[in-house]
Amino acid sequence: MASGEEDDPIIQEIDVYLAKSLVDKLYLFQYPVRPSSMTYDDVTHLSAKIKPKQQKVELEMAINTLSPNYCRSKGEQIALNVDGTASEDSNTYSVKMMDKQTFTSIQSTTNTSRYAAAIFRQGELHVTPLQGILQMRPSFSYLDKADSKHREREAANEGGDSSQDEAEEDVKAVTVRECTGCTATHTHTQSNSHRLHIGICVELPFKEPVSPFQVRFSRPESEQARQRRIQSYDFLQKKHAEEPWVHLHYHSINDGRSDHERQYLYCQSMGGSENTELVKTPKEYLAMLMPPIAEEKIEKPAGPSNVLSMAQLRTLPLGDQVKTLMKNVKVMPFANLMGLLTPGTDSTAVLRCIQQVALLVQGNWVVKSDVLYPKNSCSPHSGVPAEVLCRGRDFVMWRFTHERSVMRKEIAGIIKLPPEDVKDFLEHMAVPRINRGWEFLLPSDSDFIRKHPDVAQRQQMLWLGIQSKLEKVFNFSKEDLAPKKDQPREVVHMSGEQRLKAARERARQNPPSVQKDLRAPPQGQAGDCVSTGTGVRVKEEPVSDAEDEPMDTSSAALANGSINGYPSSATSSPTSDPHNGHAGTPAPSPSPELRDFVWNTFRKHYVLTLSEVKRLFNLHLASLPPGHSLFHTVSDRLLQDTILMSHCKQILVPFPAQSKAAADEQKVFAVWETGETFDKHRQVLYEIFTKSYRVRRNAIQAKLTHELGDQSTKADMDRLLKECCVSIGGMWYLKGTLQS
Repeated sequence: MASGEEDDPIIQEIDVYLAKSLVDKLYLFQYPVRPSSMTYDDVTHLSAKIKPKQQKVELEMAINTLSPNYCRSKGEQIALNVDGTASEDSNTYSVKMMDKQTFTSIQSTTNTSRYAAAIFRQGELHVTPLQGILQMRPSFSYLDKADSKHREREAANEGGDSSQDEAEEDVKAVTVRECTGCTATHTHTQSNSHRLHIGICVELPFKEPVSPFQVRFSRPESEQARQRRIQSYDFLQKKHAEEPWVHLHYHSINDGRSDHERQYLYCQSMGGSENTELVKTPKEYLAMLMPPIAEEKIEKPAGPSNVLSMAQLRTLPLGDQVKTLMKNVKVMPFANLMGLLTPGTDSTAVLRCIQQVALLVQGNWVVKSDVLYPKNSCSPHSGVPAEVLCRGRDFVMWRFTHERSVMRKEIAGIIKLPPEDVKDFLEHMAVPRINRGWEFLLPSDSDFIRKHPDVAQRQQMLWLGIQSKLEKVFNFSKEDLAPKKDQPREVVHMSGEQRLKAARERARQNPPSVQKDLRAPPQGQAGDCVSTGTGVRVKEEPVSDAEDEPMDTSSAALANGSINGYPSSATSSPTSDPHNGHAGTPAPSPSPELRDFVWNTFRKHYVLTLSEVKRLFNLHLASLPPGHSLFHTVSDRLLQDTILMSHCKQILVPFPAQSKAAADEQKVFAVWETGETFDKHRQVLYEIFTKSYRVRRNAIQAKLTHELGDQSTKADMDRLLKECCVSIGGMWYLKGTLQS
């Protein structure tokens, strides 16, 4: 025997037995929210149930309502919130007081192969493997039930008598599938908010005519879609809910049945042939008792493939660090890049590395296209080869070297790639701006260009080479994309009266020419002049192009003309409205196409804010064919004047002081006259909203009855609210005035 074993003699030998009677039924319960000295052994257990497959247990325990620590008023209030005042068999608390609490289990670990319960008796150790280890925590599902009751009561109180009137029937879709076992039909009815599966076979007699409904034939589900559905959270929750509860009987620790069950913790066949001595070596036995730690490593969740910690990053070579950062960030100033690298890194070495994986755009570094789209790869959206993607993305980057914003439609028209890929290119380096297209993500870094002129010059030469390749591939030149400028002409300074007189003389002598000028695309900059019919050159202000630089959306523009009526001769005169233009500048009259657009839009929506009108107008412009220029000279002033000329009025809605609505969102316009008798109803409604930001339905009904008498019916009321208002929380608002 070795000397080490002699120094550590064996004092006692203990026989170990493996008990298997409860091997699939033994669970360890833990109560982490309560100290071990405060057990639940003496607490009355009202019920117990389990879902064996999920190892989910629920216990209901009584609460001592006679304890001095129990607040009776709080218990009664909780019971009232949960169950209400009605006495029903389904009530959570039958005695109108919170007299019980529920404990729900969660699994402490999913692998219990290394855990067992042991009992020592008469020099023998009996071990039973555990089926599961569960932590029992209080369940607060009664609070969810109380919240739902509270919401139901609030909805009933706020909705009032209008809840039935305001409900609109959901459009139902019926999915018809063949039934293989009979000649009947299985139907699946789906509404906007619920899905009802009718799993019975019903015959469809054609004795009586039925109301029309939509019929859809479901497509066969692909294997990939089925796998996604099976792995979804909703599907797993549904599967878990399908497992039935198994109700159990609880026996206290001193109960006779508990003593009987504890006997199964001992091995029942101690004298049988199954009991054999260990034939393993000590090392093998220890390995069985304490498996290698490799098992725990397998169970650790793996992080996303595109995530790298800073500690791991700094173990890589400098070139790989720069490439990894640029590939993940895509656009970064040089100063930020230096901040992410190890302190003390040589900036010259970083400059050498970054020029290999990125290009300079407006003083910021943008990752190269071939780094994002390696050779032999393709688009995840459309399958376009990497070579074609790199050319398209290089064109987007080249455009950003010349301007801050680009239009997605124009880019897609040149590079001829699917919209999803074009959007990916832009999202890498730009952000969308309302009415301005896509703007470069970062501000220009002039400090870097000033500190490193050699790098900036080298990058400029590189961009010239890329430009020459792009011109050959996409068949364009830089001059084609640059705005054309007219030759400068001599400027004659004139007074305001002379300008107005010359403009009126020109309009009187040649009206068709004026209309043609209004429809023609704008050319020239501030300071350009046009000839009038009298040979005098009149200085004009520049007009923005609606495609490259959309209409002005600043809040400084004020409403033109009469606020609650059509523009009068005084307000619509070109010389009397200096708010949206220079005093004395002739205001262009709206074209027939613009009037048609405004009239048709308001006939469809009835009530619109100026912001919404501009949004719809920009959508209309985007739908026009290329080269269309009828609307290129529309300003905020002209658009508002056109609205007021189209039988509309501005409604002065008293927005609350804390409203965050912009100026254009607070300018509300509505159809005033359409030639229908229903105009009276709308005008009464608009008058109500000039005094209140939001009103109730009964107030609107009372006002209509007072003004129109018996002419106002329930159908008229429903139509009026549907055309002009929106409802939330039992209150009604004019369309567009309710901020989301």
